[in-house]
Amino acid sequence: MSEPLKVGDRVSWSRTFTIEDVERFGEVSGDRGIHHVQPDAQGRLMVQGLLTATLPTKLGGDLDYLARDMVFEFLRPVFTGDTIDCLVTVNRVEKQPGRTYAEFEIVCTNQAGKEVLRSSTKGVILDRDPSQ
Repeated sequence: MSEPLKVGDRVSWSRTFTIEDVERFGEVSGDRGIHHVQPDAQGRLMVQGLLTATLPTKLGGDLDYLARDMVFEFLRPVFTGDTIDCLVTVNRVEKQPGRTYAEFEIVCTNQAGKEVLRSSTKGVILDRDPSQ
């Protein structure tokens, strides 16, 4: 978003999780539960919950957003091969000296349209120094 945020603005993106994603996240996080390393009868691994939660954290990189509070509700499992759509809605924006306070609501759904994750976050977007 290059324009100033407004209440009601929405951003969305999708990602399909792979076996390599789950393996690499397991290496970094240490989350190697049996369901993350042994494929199910369909050859899939269950995606770590916090790996699924990286979809809403993409917001931080896109907006230079510093989260102060993040709440996640994991509603159903995500498996490798699943494509997850993430919809972020701006709920509050308040200009403050040197920054913008913002609150967001997030809903992630799988390819079947089922919600897999709900989230909310509160934080700030720091003003950029135009001389940089």
